[in-house]
Amino acid sequence: MVQIIETIDVDVPVRIAYNQWTQFESFPKFLDEVESITQTGETHTHWKVSVAGVTREFDAEITEQHPDERVAWTSTGGETEHAGVVTFHKLTEGSSRVTVQIDWEPEGLVEKLGSLVGAGTHAVKKDLKNFKEFIEAQGGAETGAWRGNVDA
Repeated sequence: MVQIIETIDVDVPVRIAYNQWTQFESFPKFLDEVESITQTGETHTHWKVSVAGVTREFDAEITEQHPDERVAWTSTGGETEHAGVVTFHKLTEGSSRVTVQIDWEPEGLVEKLGSLVGAGTHAVKKDLKNFKEFIEAQGGAETGAWRGNVDA
């Protein structure tokens, strides 16, 4: 199992950063490897990703969610085994810190080699930078929000 932890500060209030993160179908706009996400229920999503030219599909379930604090998930079926959590921390009234932790099991030679050279870490770092650019370019407004609670 490989663990990746990355953090970025964004110049939007924590509520805006959190709200945007709950809009899973918008992820392809800032997560390079994500081709599509379909929300199939309040806490269920279907993902299609492409990593190093290999396309995979899997389902994920939100296992814990608390507005303006955290969203945790785990894969529930398909070709990828992973789990993660994103946390949100208020820095000032207009800025926040977003931290992502992903635990995943590399599949196949390409992913195993990539994990050895830190490709996953670089990808998550780039995706967080893309998220920062995306949310800040929105002029401090999210594209939607889901503020429900899911208890672990």
